[in-house]
Amino acid sequence: MKYIDAEDLKPRLTDGSEIAFIDVREHGQYGAGHPFFIVSIPYSQLELLAEKLLPNKSIDIVLMDDGDGVAEKAQMRFGEMGYRSVDIMRGGVSAWADAGFTLYEGVNLPSKTLGELIEHVADTPRITARQLMAMMEGDEDFVLVDGRTPEEFRTMMIGNGICCPNAELGHRLPQLLSSNSTKVIVNCAGRTRSIIGAQGLINQGFDNPVFALENGTQGWELAGYKVTRGAADNLPHDLDQATLSASAKRAADMRQKFDLKQIDLATLVAWQGDDTRTTYVFDVRTKEEFIAGHLPKSRHAPGGQLVQSTDKRVGARGARIVLVDDTGLRAANTAVWLQQMSHEVYILNENITTQEGLEHGLEEEKFIVENLPQCPVSEVAEKLENGAILLDLNRSMTFRKGHIAGARWTIRPRLGEFDAGPDVEFILIAADRRVAELAAIDLGELGVKNLSYLAGDADVWAQAGLEIVATPDQPADKDCIDYLFFTHDRHVGNLEAARGYLAWELALIDQLDEQERSFYQLDFYSSRSA
Repeated sequence: MKYIDAEDLKPRLTDGSEIAFIDVREHGQYGAGHPFFIVSIPYSQLELLAEKLLPNKSIDIVLMDDGDGVAEKAQMRFGEMGYRSVDIMRGGVSAWADAGFTLYEGVNLPSKTLGELIEHVADTPRITARQLMAMMEGDEDFVLVDGRTPEEFRTMMIGNGICCPNAELGHRLPQLLSSNSTKVIVNCAGRTRSIIGAQGLINQGFDNPVFALENGTQGWELAGYKVTRGAADNLPHDLDQATLSASAKRAADMRQKFDLKQIDLATLVAWQGDDTRTTYVFDVRTKEEFIAGHLPKSRHAPGGQLVQSTDKRVGARGARIVLVDDTGLRAANTAVWLQQMSHEVYILNENITTQEGLEHGLEEEKFIVENLPQCPVSEVAEKLENGAILLDLNRSMTFRKGHIAGARWTIRPRLGEFDAGPDVEFILIAADRRVAELAAIDLGELGVKNLSYLAGDADVWAQAGLEIVATPDQPADKDCIDYLFFTHDRHVGNLEAARGYLAWELALIDQLDEQERSFYQLDFYSSRSA
């Protein structure tokens, strides 16, 4: 096994070469404190995520854990998948802190920090919740657009807001405006997408007055106003030819203004065949458009979410990113933000809707262990009486809400805690069967020979006569390594959690060291304000 010290690793993260710095701890551990440039691939889901985030198996990978041996397990798994250069950061996460480097709370640090920096250097116009309420009561000519995903929009939205994910804003906005004087207010749940969405429209040259709603839906609730929950997606999806033509024109203007690079399809194909570099191909259109037809080997990544959570899709630093679109505006808007986060980004100079040989639908997920048998729910009670162990691999908070009496909660990196003989039967439970299949691999290596999978949920099991119990305090908080307690209920009316989250976002810039700050290339805004 090869190891690297934190002091030697840190400068490599921004030297321009390809490298993947991977946190193999679980989500709760990662969110409680991690290096700025690290990407989360929890060991419990490693084989499910690795090839999506790291498609080039020749890349240099460095793994970090809690100093508990999980990185060594993950290193073996990466090797089994064909990755050729996998090192471990010596000493785990504590070694990073001991070297004097910052551990950041939360998730999507590079993207959220971008939003804070943009507001600072571009002085993005903004309004408060009280100002927006005054506009509503004064019957002003404005449109309120919510730059989050449709799923988030349904969770909570404001007034007559329109669901329009950030990358779609400039593409679809002309059909939402009554005139060039109509004010446009962009909101999200907090700060980042409000700022990025509003500044994106300004970058695209819209004449309308554009504002970010300060602190989003959380700021709205903190001001004493109510949000609406359960609203349906209300975005008009069909665009007329005039709107599509305007979108293409703005795309051309954006490419020139921000010096965005384009490539042709032949170059893309050549890059995809080059195993010395990592090339990501992201289709930044809507899910419906992607399903209707997309390039082979491309992945769906709505542009707004690609900017908001780049680290959930790009695991390799220094890689090439190619964006695919129809009119080019969604790709151009996305490329601007990725470029300003120092990514090497290109736009395919083809209208994807006119290409031949497109694939349809979404990628099907495959099972990992095809021979894991299913346990009939009718046999569970008898098996438990005969000494079988029922392991619940669902999320810890799901287990707390309701599980089969006698089941034990666990997670893949903790499977070594079960000391049972080879003849003991283990029944595995997981909403995603693949999570159980991954656990089965580790249990098999621990000597367990009798394994099966129990499908269904609490309702199914209760109907079969099994007792379902809730344990609000079990597993204990310290054991819930899959769950991020950090301001976790800020979207369900916990105002104190909302205040904490917004304070966290506002404090991000002050935590940056010189190397982390150099990641952002924002001279465009400085030169325009000079």
